[in-house]
Amino acid sequence: MLRAVIQTHLCPLHRAFRQAPGRQLRRIPSCTASRSPALLSCAPWQPGIMAAIALKPLIAVCQLTSTPDKEQNFASCSQLIQEAAHRGACIVFLPEAFDFIGSDMQETLSLAESLEGAQIQRYAGLARECGVWLSLGGFHERGEDWASTRRIYNSHLLLDPTGHVVATYRKTHLCDVELEGRVSMKESKFTNPGPEIVPPVSTPAGKVGLAICYDLRFPEISLALTQEGAEILTYPSAFTVTTGSAHWEVLLRARAIETQCYVVAAAQTGKNHERRTSYGHAMVVDPWGSVIAQCQEGPGLCYAEIDLDYLRRIRREMPVCTHRRADLYGRVTVLKKPPPP
Repeated sequence: MLRAVIQTHLCPLHRAFRQAPGRQLRRIPSCTASRSPALLSCAPWQPGIMAAIALKPLIAVCQLTSTPDKEQNFASCSQLIQEAAHRGACIVFLPEAFDFIGSDMQETLSLAESLEGAQIQRYAGLARECGVWLSLGGFHERGEDWASTRRIYNSHLLLDPTGHVVATYRKTHLCDVELEGRVSMKESKFTNPGPEIVPPVSTPAGKVGLAICYDLRFPEISLALTQEGAEILTYPSAFTVTTGSAHWEVLLRARAIETQCYVVAAAQTGKNHERRTSYGHAMVVDPWGSVIAQCQEGPGLCYAEIDLDYLRRIRREMPVCTHRRADLYGRVTVLKKPPPP
């Protein structure tokens, strides 16, 4: 049977089927890491069991090729969100820079908006129209200090089905990387680092902890979020081909294994502009470290069911959280009021 927490947070399509006796819900088969790559992305629906039987929350993870064209990007995101809602997803996860990827720093700054701007209002309208939660994984935000700093924030927003922004996390680890002859990035030239870690948010699929891309390389933030009750960790990203092919999957699986959380990673893919190509491979990893869903090449969606009973069983059978030796190396926690730099 479903636990009460899942029964009371079913997404709109699931509620509709539960309210219609005798109707059948065609379910998407769960993906497993042992399947071929072609099967790791979403499989077609098949005739299934009655919706009232062990229905688990379904999430959708987007893979995009954002460009400097904001209208084109919104059209692409809107199409994927509507498709995911139609398939019954409760939460749709978009990658870092879902709004746009500028060709240079000046273009990036000129295209950025505030949280009260037209872009976020349009996504709020989509959330209401589709009745889904939205993880907007990396928005170029002109904050309240824009006039004085002329710098932006890389902000991960979580919207509920009413379109309300229930959480805003601003990227704390900025990607300043210089791999000679391969990758050159200096995010800190035009981006302010976020001031805090945001506590996990309760959603229909579980408690979601927010992070962004380069944060993936710092296990401390994932441990801190888990200490606060996170069951799903999100790393919306725009990894380069060089770093993605080397580190993407192994880092995502490591974060899942050490925290015993689901890890959800929406991703940018393909040629964003003349000087930028993204790695892709958006995926979902389960608390055992298995890849249970993954996108193929190009824009698209992958789906996964979130099984919190399975998560709790893993944590019960291998209680690494209680085995940590805080007496030897301290305890990683979310600081409610971080000290000034």
